[in-house]
Amino acid sequence: MNQQPNNPLHGITLATILNFLVEKYGWEELSNRVSIRCFSANPSINSSLTFLRKTPWARQKVEQLYLNSI
Repeated sequence: MNQQPNNPLHGITLATILNFLVEKYGWEELSNRVSIRCFSANPSINSSLTFLRKTPWARQKVEQLYLNSI
């Protein structure tokens, strides 16, 4: 198994990141910080995870917000 010492997200799941951000900011503030419709229109963890897994640019924005928030 390859080690990734320079990757701060290594071992952290997308679900963990999203749950952290929702708990810290709430859906409304999260949609203000990252302009993604799945955060503002009827948001849920499952629908957001599905969207983020299929959309690399959106996932990158969410991961960057997570890194800036911790």
